[in-house]
Amino acid sequence: MSDHNLSSQPRLDLTEFRLGWRLLILGVFGVVTSMSAALLYGFGTMVIPLQEAFGWSRGELQASITFLFAGVAVASQLLGWLYSRFGLRRVAIVSVILQVLCYAALTQLNGHIAWLYFAFFAMPLLCLGTIAITWTQLISLWYERNRGLALAIILSGTGVAALIVPPLLAWCMERWGWQAGFLLLAVMPLVTTLPMALLWLQLPAAEPQSAQGKARTAPLAATGFTFVEARKSRTFWICNLSLILSVSLIVAMVTVMVPYLQDKGVPALTASQIFSAFGASIIAGRLLVGYLLDHYSPIVISAAALFTPAIGCLILLVTGPESTALLVLATVCIGLSAGAEFDIAAFLMARYFGMKDYARIFGLHLGLVTIVAGMSPAFFGYIHTQYGNYDPVIMYSLVAAIVASLTLLTLRSASAFQSRPSQPEMA
Repeated sequence: MSDHNLSSQPRLDLTEFRLGWRLLILGVFGVVTSMSAALLYGFGTMVIPLQEAFGWSRGELQASITFLFAGVAVASQLLGWLYSRFGLRRVAIVSVILQVLCYAALTQLNGHIAWLYFAFFAMPLLCLGTIAITWTQLISLWYERNRGLALAIILSGTGVAALIVPPLLAWCMERWGWQAGFLLLAVMPLVTTLPMALLWLQLPAAEPQSAQGKARTAPLAATGFTFVEARKSRTFWICNLSLILSVSLIVAMVTVMVPYLQDKGVPALTASQIFSAFGASIIAGRLLVGYLLDHYSPIVISAAALFTPAIGCLILLVTGPESTALLVLATVCIGLSAGAEFDIAAFLMARYFGMKDYARIFGLHLGLVTIVAGMSPAFFGYIHTQYGNYDPVIMYSLVAAIVASLTLLTLRSASAFQSRPSQPEMA
């Protein structure tokens, strides 16, 4: 199926949504309650209560996120093997149950921070079926024509988590202490994701009907590249290079945006208000780019989305502290790309390599991205120490956005995976 034929079809085929709406809801809650969303975005709210309870420094506490990233990186390499041995449904349900138990166990932390580091590293390994690979694979199996939009909908759960989890954690811990924060994180999947998974989580026996009403016969999960074939593909490594550059610049902007604005002379409160546009633009970017991926050339849409931070960085470099509207626009440009990046990765991996070994293929990509994301803050902190300002970080982000976009444009059209003749070229 060519991109031209895809875009000439009706703009929104509701057949897949009628068949798979329950899986879409499950995917949203799966992402919202995952460690990469609820725990990651909520942990900042828990830092001060944990500091007051145990006397750990903020630096020591922030380091626990590095252990969380490391655990996710390792878990992403094991998930494909577990799926092939035990099946996606069984792995996902058991993982959600273990996730609830792990959060409950964290209420028993003692005074040594090594236990927190161990817990944050071990949880992704014990609960590996709750990370994003599970929910993106499930949606990719149920959705083909509307895959981009469906992935965007469930991955918007990270934005939802960023909006609702911190205030909920703050409210709970203010009344009942730091243990209540971990109990809240346990209750969320217990009352939402787990019962939905028990009732609704299933794999399609065959592909849903097409827009023309003709049933497809080949199971979607059986078509595609093996892990070894994808790993040898030039296309796979070009996607990795482009998306890793994009992730590194997004991490840079997330970690330095507020202090960079303050260094420019923007008041602290105003800088935080400007950065608040980032969260809303993440959700908007996911939904917009997800829809466009389904109906126009995925490579062109992806390259354009990865390029937008270059515009934002250029605005930051030339704009003074008094131009609040332009600074908000710069933040929105970066947030739109931040929202789109994971959608693009999940979409292109399924589109180029099929669903046969999706968990392992996407897992390798996610592992590489997680390593870069975990190392980037320390690298950017070192740059600030060496130069005394964040201008080199902004310049790096500008160049990275341009290179990421141009690199992706070197790929040929991302035609939907159907058969061996449409394989991406091998290195």
